[in-house]
Amino acid sequence: MSAVYLFSIFLMPARQFFRIAIPMLRKRLLPVCAALCSLLLFSGSVLAEVNSVFISSRLDPNAIIITEVDIIFIYDEEIANALPDTKSAWYSNKRGFTRDAGDKMDIVNVFIPQGFDSEMASLPVRRAEALQVLVYAYHDDSKATPRDITDTANVLIEIDPFGIRVSSRD
Repeated sequence: MSAVYLFSIFLMPARQFFRIAIPMLRKRLLPVCAALCSLLLFSGSVLAEVNSVFISSRLDPNAIIITEVDIIFIYDEEIANALPDTKSAWYSNKRGFTRDAGDKMDIVNVFIPQGFDSEMASLPVRRAEALQVLVYAYHDDSKATPRDITDTANVLIEIDPFGIRVSSRD
């Protein structure tokens, strides 16, 4: 485009300008706007992928009869950084952590007897908004770190004589 053409656009009457400009905008700007809108709508709307959690417990004659499993949905970065690194630290101050977190964290608490499988755990409605989803199990080693299941859609937690194993159920 020449400078004369660009200058003449500014001098023409408004009706003529819009007759030229609108088709040009539709042709170039509309596809870009549509792409940006779809990107904004579909990216970041789901943070955590967790849709279901199934827990299976094998018989262990040397262990406690019932095992407690905590599935923690964390909605705040500060709370995520404040959670303990070990199972024993979590269970020794669980009440304090939950009180301090308030509505920035949801806990699904499941008690499962040895040799039984759980039903699908009932998960929070806002689970897709969670920044992080962690699993602590009482049957695990005292220094065991929580398992991060944030990016797993269908989670399988298996309890055996050696602790817990977390995997995808797909």
